[in-house]
Amino acid sequence: MSDKKEVLLSIKDLCKYFEIRSGFFNQNVNLLKAVDNINIDIYKGECFGLVGESGCGKTTLGKMIAGLYKPTAGSIMFNNTNLGKISAKERRAFCKDIQMIFQDPYSSLNPRMTVEEIISEPMLVNKTHAKSEMSKRVEHLLNCVGLSSSYKSRYPHEFSGGQRQRIGIARALAVSPKLIVCDEAVSALDVSIQAQILNLLSDLKDEFGLTYLFIAHGLAAVKHISDRIGVMYLGSLVEVAPKEEIYEHPRHPYTKALISAIPEINPNNKKQRILLTGDLPSPIDPPKGCRFASRCYQKCDRFEECQILEPCGNNHLVACKKPLE
Repeated sequence: MSDKKEVLLSIKDLCKYFEIRSGFFNQNVNLLKAVDNINIDIYKGECFGLVGESGCGKTTLGKMIAGLYKPTAGSIMFNNTNLGKISAKERRAFCKDIQMIFQDPYSSLNPRMTVEEIISEPMLVNKTHAKSEMSKRVEHLLNCVGLSSSYKSRYPHEFSGGQRQRIGIARALAVSPKLIVCDEAVSALDVSIQAQILNLLSDLKDEFGLTYLFIAHGLAAVKHISDRIGVMYLGSLVEVAPKEEIYEHPRHPYTKALISAIPEINPNNKKQRILLTGDLPSPIDPPKGCRFASRCYQKCDRFEECQILEPCGNNHLVACKKPLE
């Protein structure tokens, strides 16, 4: 990527809280802080990997960017336009520029629709192509994702999981988006198929000039495709850095634990596994300061200060005071 980077998506102080009601007549109300004060800039043409354990808020963040959830607070700037301050009609015009690839290829496709109908639907809704052009457009997209154009008259149940995910990718490409949110797009697939889909996404990114937000559980899945990686824990970002920097010089103890869990291909290369102990805090009442404090294995007496991402060299940001000392 060039030195002058154009920001395509800028997220500032983004929050998403869900009401949790309990007690008689649901009179007790608590707030589950799924996403709490996230700040990210995603540059045009890059793949930003977002990793973290289940329940940390990755998917919620992706759905807010795609317009499926309304933020509780903060702003989402896309192409210098604040998506939270535009009308519903204007927001719909931006929908075609931000598309989503879902985790489960079995439930994300309508079983009553043919492949041609599934891929054509975004074009019909957004009125991007004439009906006479859609059939050729579908055939072209199927070829782009590695499927035969003869498959367009078939139904989703006739395909394997990997083929269904390719159809989902073709659907996302149908309206020529600028940004695609890949919500754990390979986690439901076999390991051998995962590599094929990752290679396909990488090729399509270059061919169509796409920008990705690639959400995954662990660092192993994003290593191949991402340019920069953000590590998320309990609704907040704890580390952001270029791919090589985060693998070679991880700074946050949670990132180090994730990297230690990546399986080694060569059995002779032995590394020490970091096993986390302690209780995971509740997102309803997260601790002040460092949210990883209850599970941290480093000796640190500045937990209350470890909340904001701070630079530590080489385009590296970390929410931990100990590496900065």
